[in-house]
Amino acid sequence: MTKTVTLRIDEEVYKIIKFAAQGDKRTISNFIEYATMNYLSSNSYVSDNEMDEIVNDDNLKKGLKKGLQDIKKGKYIVVS
Repeated sequence: MTKTVTLRIDEEVYKIIKFAAQGDKRTISNFIEYATMNYLSSNSYVSDNEMDEIVNDDNLKKGLKKGLQDIKKGKYIVVS
């Protein structure tokens, strides 16, 4: 179910968004949704519970420490 949101933005920001939406052949509303989802999916967010699991995972910590040691020793391959 879609929701309607009222958004107040500066005139210059609006012009930039409108121009970008036109360039993507999207409506302004669709572009704002697309840009927001793109931003959120490209940044990592974890809950407090997930972070606790990460911080308390001894195997993960050992693996990360070993990886850092390997990097310092030059034991790695760059894959492009």
